[in-house]
Amino acid sequence: MTVVTVVADHPLVLDSLARIRDVKTPNALFRQNLERIGTLLIAEATRTLPTVSGNVTTPLADAAAERIAVQPVIVPILRAGLGFLRPAQELLPDADIGFIGIARNEETHEPEPYVNKLPQNIGERPVIVVDPMLATGGSLVHTLRLLVERGARQPMTVIVALAAPEGIAAVEASGIDVTLFTAVIDDRLDYNAYIVPGLGDAGDRQFGTPA
Repeated sequence: MTVVTVVADHPLVLDSLARIRDVKTPNALFRQNLERIGTLLIAEATRTLPTVSGNVTTPLADAAAERIAVQPVIVPILRAGLGFLRPAQELLPDADIGFIGIARNEETHEPEPYVNKLPQNIGERPVIVVDPMLATGGSLVHTLRLLVERGARQPMTVIVALAAPEGIAAVEASGIDVTLFTAVIDDRLDYNAYIVPGLGDAGDRQFGTPA
């Protein structure tokens, strides 16, 4: 079992990464640039989706055409994963969407699930899990295990903006095959299990601090 990591160091990705890291970036601009990263990473991650050949009729003639063979299942991990949902739906408007909600216990740093809304018909469809941050890996591993239980095929695709080495190691230790797309692999986790240098809490910076 393996984790294949792809770092997408496209200049547009790097430019938006700089903006979302900046502590002075307001929430609206943070969301905008996070979605920009999501669009570029999702486009790269779906490069190998299978297609079927056919034809279309243009205003002038018939033309050969390729269409996506099987629509994928997109699974954002709530709540921060919502930042990648709109670009995913714009690029893959016919994809099914599943939702996994996981809160982090701030004392133990362990995942605490609160939502599980996955499509029943995952089967042999490609699965793409989206979440801006891969920190400890607890939330992602929990989500991947739920998907395996539903019969999701491997390797599954995971898209994050930032990853910590500890999170990648946790996914590797899970024994689940994953292809991970990220903008950057940061240095480490701090004592609160936040990514360093990171960008803070991706959920809070998108939506504001919960009351």
